[in-house]
Amino acid sequence: MPLQNRVLPTGEIVAHPARGMLMGNRGCIHRPDRTLGVTRWRTKMWISCVLEWRGWHRDVMPPGRWTALFFLDEVTALAAGHRPCGYCRRADHLWFAESWRAGRGLSSRPSAAEMDIELHAERVESRTRRKVTRIAVAGDLPDGVIISHAGALGLLCDGSMLPWSLEGYGAPVLVGTRSVVTLLTPPSIVAALRADYRPMVHPSAGVTSLRPFPA
Repeated sequence: MPLQNRVLPTGEIVAHPARGMLMGNRGCIHRPDRTLGVTRWRTKMWISCVLEWRGWHRDVMPPGRWTALFFLDEVTALAAGHRPCGYCRRADHLWFAESWRAGRGLSSRPSAAEMDIELHAERVESRTRRKVTRIAVAGDLPDGVIISHAGALGLLCDGSMLPWSLEGYGAPVLVGTRSVVTLLTPPSIVAALRADYRPMVHPSAGVTSLRPFPA
């Protein structure tokens, strides 16, 4: 039985056998029996990390410490509101923070804590604790965001939507530049993507405007 630790672009956490290409955490959200209760975060520091780092091997659900979560790719992690880790993904973290600064027109690069505070307000509604989505026009969005359109979730890239699944992306579907879509990726991350940041994408996407994962 797979653990409930796969994150959807909607921010929901489900059980699925595929591991994904990135991991992360939101604090310890599992119970002693390694199942999830109603809590979906214990901290505003939602990060995404590489699967392998310096040969470390860790339990994915150590008692009372942290709950490892897994993402199909970075595009998915960003849509759910997870930024690059400042430790195992230091170069990406700095690139992301600088793109955040440029995209928001700030005079200095924000700290991790500053980004976490703003992101938390953008990704979940404080009263209901549900994912916040926004209406947007497809042509106004940068490559690398996740949208909902015509009843499906997908990666917006090169003027098309690539249907998203837990195992990868489907064949691209053309989306008109004037099409009204539901945007899942938080606004500050959208601004960073528009400025310069290029997230890593699952190989099934087959796109060149985003980054492939290292071999």
